[in-house]
Amino acid sequence: MLYLLGVLLAVIGIALSIALHEIGHLVPAKKFGLRVPQYMVGFGPTVWSRRRGETEYGIKAIPLGGYIRMIGMFPPAKDGRVRTTSTGRMSQLVDEARQQSFEEVRPEDEGRMFYQLPIWKRIVIMMGGPVMNLLIALVVLGGIWTMNGLAVTTTTVSAVNECVDIKEMGQTAATECTDDMPVAPANEAGLRPGDTITSINGTQVSTWTDVRTEIRANLDKPLTMTVDRDGSTRTLEADPIVLDMPVYDDNGRAETDATGQVRTERAGFLGATGSQEMQQQPITAVPGLFAEQLGQTYSLLVRIPQKLVGVAEAAFGSGERDPEGPMSVVGVGRVAGEVASSDIFGDTSDKAILLLSLLGSLNLVLFAFNTVPLLPLDGGHVAGALWEAVKKGWAKLRGLPDPGPVDVAKALPLAYVVALAFIGMTLLLVYADIVKPVKLT
Repeated sequence: MLYLLGVLLAVIGIALSIALHEIGHLVPAKKFGLRVPQYMVGFGPTVWSRRRGETEYGIKAIPLGGYIRMIGMFPPAKDGRVRTTSTGRMSQLVDEARQQSFEEVRPEDEGRMFYQLPIWKRIVIMMGGPVMNLLIALVVLGGIWTMNGLAVTTTTVSAVNECVDIKEMGQTAATECTDDMPVAPANEAGLRPGDTITSINGTQVSTWTDVRTEIRANLDKPLTMTVDRDGSTRTLEADPIVLDMPVYDDNGRAETDATGQVRTERAGFLGATGSQEMQQQPITAVPGLFAEQLGQTYSLLVRIPQKLVGVAEAAFGSGERDPEGPMSVVGVGRVAGEVASSDIFGDTSDKAILLLSLLGSLNLVLFAFNTVPLLPLDGGHVAGALWEAVKKGWAKLRGLPDPGPVDVAKALPLAYVVALAFIGMTLLLVYADIVKPVKLT
């Protein structure tokens, strides 16, 4: 029951995010006088609709997207025609799209078509949707960071390995030690749980990332640690050993390759773990944290082709899914269900925070994805408007006549290729999320 509740909450969250995305387009479009015949959440058959003014508002059966229909999205061809006259398949597709954008145009709509609006207004309308997703993510994630806190790994030691299993990169618990395993350097040095490491080789450390960086870079050379134990300062000597250790990014997460395997490097190892605690962040820290999260989202977006290789190998082979890799809405629903139904994620409030974090991250992905400068995405229309601004500015600078609107419709053949690629990616991810879902536990 809890699993189904988690899935339902994910569906509602996705539907609301899409609905607000389209409102982000709708509000400025109406503000600028553009006629919008339709506002719909979902695709497929219409479940419910109601007309108010000149716009039909409705919900469709498949809540996996949404749209607003604006008149005059594409300008007429240079000869003024809007109807199909071409014989080539690609040209026909362009002409058909152009014709559809004029189907509902009335004589009194002159000046109210999308292509007739000033460039800056078109950009505001097309960016309204992605910006709405960005604001949702900022409110949700910012609220979590300031009110609930951010998980931070401190320099206070939570555990010390008794020994080191070279094959397992030092991850073996003390109960698994055998006679052929060397004593962990941290254990041999006398480091204890509860000790707070304050410096290594004279360098002050304030985060566990600092500690890890100093130890790894030290390789197998002896090092000196200063620790605070029960209010008193102690100096410990340790001899790290060199192992193949995971490579971590700037946010302390292990990096993976295209197949989902953790990347490794030769690095110094002691065998100690820092304590993790939740620390409420000041409101002034939110912009920096949010920018960092947004940067990670774009980084993931750039690596999607590489990540999809790993998804395919996991779906059709024996490999495991990369938990940091892309998922479909099916995968998001499964993760939400797992979080809601498993006790390992804490109490009800902890689960609610995780689900809200998932919603915030999803909206960041929607923002980043829709700003890609390719049709049929919002960023494609923005790119067309910006190119028009460049052309008009250059013509004005040279004293030439206004070149008129950029015919974005000519980019539709590429848009169809992009759309097919998106459909293929979606089908792969849905299949992978069914047969080889991402496992959080």
